[in-house]
Amino acid sequence: MDLQATLNLIEPELQRTSSRWALIGGQALAFLGIPRSTLDTDFVVDATAQESLVKFLESRGYETLHRSAGYSNHLHHEPRLGRVDFVYVAGETADAIFGSCQQVTGPTGFSLPIPKPEHLIAMKLHAVSNDTTRRHQDLADIQSLLSLPGVDRQEVRSAFEKRGLGKELDALEANL
Repeated sequence: MDLQATLNLIEPELQRTSSRWALIGGQALAFLGIPRSTLDTDFVVDATAQESLVKFLESRGYETLHRSAGYSNHLHHEPRLGRVDFVYVAGETADAIFGSCQQVTGPTGFSLPIPKPEHLIAMKLHAVSNDTTRRHQDLADIQSLLSLPGVDRQEVRSAFEKRGLGKELDALEANL
């Protein structure tokens, strides 16, 4: 998977529709200094972009593997474009995520937005709550994110407790 090729294809469409977006998932973790093997590229995007984005991707050769109100997954036959996954957010959640993104610079000089670690943790907690098969990897990612300087532990604790996972946070923090 070639992140730059994927961005070159998708970003102009997101700009055309004035959609806010950010890189999430394993590639976002890598930009934060947390190396992790990943086979896809994950984005968080304004929910209003979903319809036009899915049509755009399909017109560019992506097959839609799954689509719901909050997610869509797409696979391209060209390995360099590979699989892309989208999380769609709206309202206060979107404003909070996009309003606190940091700009990072890629290896070839391109700039892209990444949500703050606390929001990446909240998204991973949401994923764990919806798919228990993700639990081990996502909790490991969360532990790595917790080790970053300046992470607001109270905000993180609130996200864990909201999902009834306070004890899991205690276990992760005990191993830092």
